[in-house]
Amino acid sequence: MRLRLTIVLAALFLGVGSYGAWAYVHNYELYRGFPAPSDPAGIASGTLVERYFPSTALGREDSYLLYEPPGYRRLAASGTRFPVLYLLHGSNSNGETYIDVGRAGVALDELIAAGRTRPFLIVIPLSTDGSLTDDTEWANDADGRFESEVLDVVHQVDAHWPTVPARSGRALAGLSMGGYGALNIGLHHLSAFGTLESWSGYFTQTRSGPFASASSAVLRANSPAAYAPTVARRLKRLPLHVLLYTGKDDPLAHGQAAFASELHGLGVSVRTAAPPGVHDWRLWRQQMPHALLFAGNAFGGSR
Repeated sequence: MRLRLTIVLAALFLGVGSYGAWAYVHNYELYRGFPAPSDPAGIASGTLVERYFPSTALGREDSYLLYEPPGYRRLAASGTRFPVLYLLHGSNSNGETYIDVGRAGVALDELIAAGRTRPFLIVIPLSTDGSLTDDTEWANDADGRFESEVLDVVHQVDAHWPTVPARSGRALAGLSMGGYGALNIGLHHLSAFGTLESWSGYFTQTRSGPFASASSAVLRANSPAAYAPTVARRLKRLPLHVLLYTGKDDPLAHGQAAFASELHGLGVSVRTAAPPGVHDWRLWRQQMPHALLFAGNAFGGSR
């Protein structure tokens, strides 16, 4: 009897230990070692939803996440129309990471509660296969038309949500690969977005990933630092607000100043920052309120 009880207790111990180890690993992967995001007491919460649609660009069903700000339904019912910040994820993250690790939803809730920004929607395209290592560069290539898919998401959101359907009401931002994608797509489609943000991004494409076999012409056409002067005349008619930031100790930081100077020379309104940090979520999480506020100010501040 005592032996049987010992075996049962040992099995329970091993089971609980295995579950505990699994839960720790799962939570670390989900939150990257940070506390789970939650609104402080007294701060109203927004709502995260996911929507599916048939993708023309990718030829399959696709989806996007949309964060409704606090009070969304009441405001929408009263006729309010909302600007939209589109966020493109990096190659080692996915759409949910902006919410779970970056605290994008909580940061927006706090800014709205403090009266520092007007309510706006956050939309996160999920146009990859969801893998944390899926390197699409948010570009049109043989593996998929991911740049075109971002525009498809914009059209879907404008068709199904009470948005401000104009470039003045749209911002495109992203981190790392997503930061590159935001500038590349935004400069290719100046009539679609009035605000662009690159968080730890890069501005020159290389023969790697989906561009491994690309010609020199294709690389140039997908390198904002190379082709920006070719859209100078359009930039005068379609002015941009641009935010560029990279951690001071990030190897990518060396390219930011030169690109910012190039954009300034083309008449673009550019803000840059080089906060302490490297290429990781600690930096992006800390900078999230500032990045959201930049977009909110471009949308018209706290109206």
